Amino acid sequence: MAKRREQKTDLTPAEATARIWELAKKIDICMFVTWDGEYNRARPLSARVFRDQSAIYFLVNDDSAKNKQLSKYPKVTLAWSDSSHYKYVTISGPAAVTNDREKIAELWEKTDAAWWDNADDPEIRLITVNPDEGELWDSPGLVVATAKMVFAAVSGAKPNVGDNAKVDL
Repeated sequence: MAKRREQKTDLTPAEATARIWELAKKIDICMFVTWDGEYNRARPLSARVFRDQSAIYFLVNDDSAKNKQLSKYPKVTLAWSDSSHYKYVTISGPAAVTNDREKIAELWEKTDAAWWDNADDPEIRLITVNPDEGELWDSPGLVVATAKMVFAAVSGAKPNVGDNAKVDL
């Protein structure tokens, strides 16, 4: 968990890492970004975040375009946004598509029934992302950030509107 690049935070790398995992789990829906050889492709997916396993899981359809993209270009970026609270996280790492029926059953939630009949649906596949880096932008919130920006505009100083940190995961 080495400190990487210029950061704007008082958080230690361990604290930044913990906050990245915490926000990813709390926000849930992320933009799952793949590369198709010509363009980045993004789509919203519900993330099952497990720091203790150093893994983020997604249930997807077997015939998904993203599955084909991952077979050729396995590196992905996941982006979470809680814009009402000025909190943002990105996580990148390799992804793999499997048909791990035991893990699919373990991860199954009632809301998944919107897409499949049950966890035994043969069309469900599991994408597992094993993160290797993450970045966060963590502001104290709209009121504080706005006050700091107004003060900066009046004083000519640069506003410090929260933590920005990039770490290896």
